[in-house]
Amino acid sequence: MSSRIFQSVVDQLTAASQSCVGVIDAEGTVISAGESALIGERWTEAAAAVAAMPESPVAVDGRTFMALKGWNPTFGFIAFVSGTGEYANSLCRMAQVSLNFTKSYYEEKHDKGTFVKNIITDNILPGDIYIRAKELHFQTDVPRAVFLVRQRGRTDVAVVELLQTMFPDQQQEFVVSVNETDIAVVRQVAPDTSADELTHLAKTIEERLKTELFTRTTIGIGTVAEHLRELADSYKEAQVAIEVGKVFDTDKTVINYENLGIGRLIYQLPTTLCEIFLSEVFKKNSIESLDQETLFTINMFFENSLNVSETSRKLFVHRNTLVYRLEKIKKLTGLDLREFDDAIIFKVALMVKKYLASRENRMG
Repeated sequence: MSSRIFQSVVDQLTAASQSCVGVIDAEGTVISAGESALIGERWTEAAAAVAAMPESPVAVDGRTFMALKGWNPTFGFIAFVSGTGEYANSLCRMAQVSLNFTKSYYEEKHDKGTFVKNIITDNILPGDIYIRAKELHFQTDVPRAVFLVRQRGRTDVAVVELLQTMFPDQQQEFVVSVNETDIAVVRQVAPDTSADELTHLAKTIEERLKTELFTRTTIGIGTVAEHLRELADSYKEAQVAIEVGKVFDTDKTVINYENLGIGRLIYQLPTTLCEIFLSEVFKKNSIESLDQETLFTINMFFENSLNVSETSRKLFVHRNTLVYRLEKIKKLTGLDLREFDDAIIFKVALMVKKYLASRENRMG
């Protein structure tokens, strides 16, 4: 952002208050000031003090400082006024409000990253997307991928900075901080980019964050947006991918919306419909009547494509023992897992049960 954007406001505030008002960047360099001689000076101590207390006025060397806010969790600029004490604090807060407004207005008008954030968060009318895209010289009909990087456990603002170094092209790549835990990466891709390539890139992101910042993440990938207006849908799909993954693929840390399969459908079903389905499937006995050993056997049978010989080998049991267990399951549930149709019903029922359990945990 050009210092000229701040300068006109700084001059007006300085004249109105009879106190020197100005702006420094995150490194402490004065980029705008009511006293032009100060521009270019470097106040690193002040920048460090604000970084330690970004929400409050900070007094350093006879001046009062406050961080400007923005969509990026790490502030980029700091307002300052000459003097300290109650009056200086109040004046600095007023300067912060004025300069924040100026900064936000500039970003809305000229910053492509803010434009992308407004699109994915549905903070702009569909009709206005075309108008703003034209003003920003933003290509509307090129394919873009959306990655939602969600931090798990400890969050670190440095994640945004690292992602920005990984995706430095500010014309085609955008790193958008959505909230305390979520960061969206929107990247222009080739028209023939495959789901495997997107997954590989997401795993690269995950590995960099883990090795350099020790940050654990889950990354959701939406379908490639062929047009700018589809970015919001792709972002929502990335959100769904993470949520569905938490239910059905708990061991996965990178989940592509296109690979969710039947879990995506189940996740969108009303819980009442799910409960009715389970009651209809398990008329003879409820699914709770199956012990953990039986459920383990069933899951192993599914993992081995309903192959009795291969499953018995993986379970280290005789083939006849497995057949006996499958017969027992048939008596309890009325479903013969060796029959493809029954196996599908049972598999879906297990997933529905898992989905309902996750809903209960969230509600509880």
